[in-house]
Amino acid sequence: MKRTREMEKGSEIQSAIEELSMLIELKPTGDNLDRTTTVHIPTRPFLNVCNLVIQVLDKIGPTMAVLRQDINQNIQRLEMLCNSDPSIYSNLVAILKKEADEGNARKGASCSKAFVWLARSLDFTGALLQRLVADPGQKMEQLVEESYSITLKPWHGWISTAAYKVSLKLLPDNKTFINLLMPKDETYDNLNEHVQTFISLLVPFLEEIHSILVGLQMNVF
Repeated sequence: MKRTREMEKGSEIQSAIEELSMLIELKPTGDNLDRTTTVHIPTRPFLNVCNLVIQVLDKIGPTMAVLRQDINQNIQRLEMLCNSDPSIYSNLVAILKKEADEGNARKGASCSKAFVWLARSLDFTGALLQRLVADPGQKMEQLVEESYSITLKPWHGWISTAAYKVSLKLLPDNKTFINLLMPKDETYDNLNEHVQTFISLLVPFLEEIHSILVGLQMNVF
């Protein structure tokens, strides 16, 4: 489902901003409302954002190969379901509720598990970009390690954690990564503005997602 884009016209970050702006169509207006019935998360725009995140992670290099593969597999799982009947599976929250009601959310390679891990991958990406703009002089290894520790590490086994520690040795330096994120003719100030806009959209969106997962008792997969 990868969207074809002319990246010369903008960065992956700019494209992700466009997709995020489409994602939540209905938001609850009170703390006591059931988010699983009031929130609609369009499947395709969400998967488009995840695909764009893969492109961002690709710029970090082979360090993110394991995470990239996981994201891609989870995208494909949800994409196959959506393609099987777009009229039914166009809302991710409805997919989660259906699997929960049928008792399949925790079984095997469920779409609920795929969604949970995609949300965690977005958590990692958001944390990394937040740290990058807050302290662009910080070493890339430290940025990635800190972001990983607070997002993915709590859910990873020792094998995955060990693999990440080894891969930290392959990180590019900050300047290289920032230059790779910028399309032609864009300045650092432009990139910084776009990243901050992306984060301002992503963080509340992820908060909404995690509220839904808590409501469906899927936050501990």
